[in-house]
Amino acid sequence: MIQRVCIPDSEYAERVQRAAKLIRDKGLDLMLVVSTESDYANARYFSGFWPLFERAGVAISATGEAALLVGPESAIFGADRNKLDKIFVLREFRESADPSYPELKADTFRDVFKSIGVSGSKIKIGLGSYVECTLPILDGLKEYYPDAEITVCNDIMVALRSIKSANEIACMKEGFRIIEKATDEVIRCLKPGVTELAMVGVAQRVIYEEGAEYEGLPMYVFSEASTRHAISRSGYRVIGKGDIVQLNLSAKIDGYSPSIGLPVVMGKLEGERRRIVEFCLKAHEWTEQQLKAGVMASDVAKGFYKLYEENGMADRFVYGPCHGTGMIEVEAPWMETSSDYLLRENMTFQIDTFISGDTFGCRWEKGCAITKDGVDSYTDYLKKGIIELDV
Repeated sequence: MIQRVCIPDSEYAERVQRAAKLIRDKGLDLMLVVSTESDYANARYFSGFWPLFERAGVAISATGEAALLVGPESAIFGADRNKLDKIFVLREFRESADPSYPELKADTFRDVFKSIGVSGSKIKIGLGSYVECTLPILDGLKEYYPDAEITVCNDIMVALRSIKSANEIACMKEGFRIIEKATDEVIRCLKPGVTELAMVGVAQRVIYEEGAEYEGLPMYVFSEASTRHAISRSGYRVIGKGDIVQLNLSAKIDGYSPSIGLPVVMGKLEGERRRIVEFCLKAHEWTEQQLKAGVMASDVAKGFYKLYEENGMADRFVYGPCHGTGMIEVEAPWMETSSDYLLRENMTFQIDTFISGDTFGCRWEKGCAITKDGVDSYTDYLKKGIIELDV
């Protein structure tokens, strides 16, 4: 039996202890992270649990104790997947249908915090998932701890998740292996008359056959006008001869979600359309050449935007050259003209180069890790260049 690529249980325990040190450094009593089905990363990072319908959370004390928090319907599911030794069921983590669960004997935040060694009422709580924290959860914290000082500490999670371990990188590399196979198969099946969603189905079949647990993002198979969308969903549009088809395929491996993006042309690419696609690839390659440990992120972003300006493409610019990647395909930190951090070894990014034209758009995208002297590219697929199909 082939051994599955995954995060070992011991690494989850190490993550909790590294988080506890940062919690102590901030003078907090505990940190609470919250996750949803779509943005599951922070709770799963510590517990291995990915919620369905409901919310999930992890509470970590400054002394290094931790507990998983789940909704009313996830007690058994959560316990089966939990990498931590404590689990609590809270009404505040219920699903959006907002059931009352009148018969439920739910746990409370006081039960949770007492179990991880936090006592008293005037405590300092850090929210490590401010954007994902729902109002019922925040209201619950305030109800049980009206005298608590509640602050935002998203920076703790960015610090923990932005530098990847060897096991995390192995998960990402396995994802890229699978994506390459899926991309090959979609390109083989592309022809005039098929729909975008039919090609998504081809990609999904391959990633599951090859061992992925899920899509890393909703599969992008956009054609012609919909390629202008920086983010979108594939639809029922019938792909035609002459179309530019934008692929962005992804495969999730134990929570890690890399992707590969490139345009495929249903025929020959000529004239202004070719100039725009070639420029986008040039900008992508330029970005990769700038990346190495010690470089200021904003310098890369400023140079990237300047490249668009110098080539008359500023009006087609949408966003900066790279974003962090890992458990979520797009995660912090972004690389923007306002970024104030230095690139560090084993930070992982998607070099995500997008351009939007009047009638079509284009994206070249792949993942890499920062090294001392450059990057470790996780795929060579984009070296194929512009793919033109004889249709």
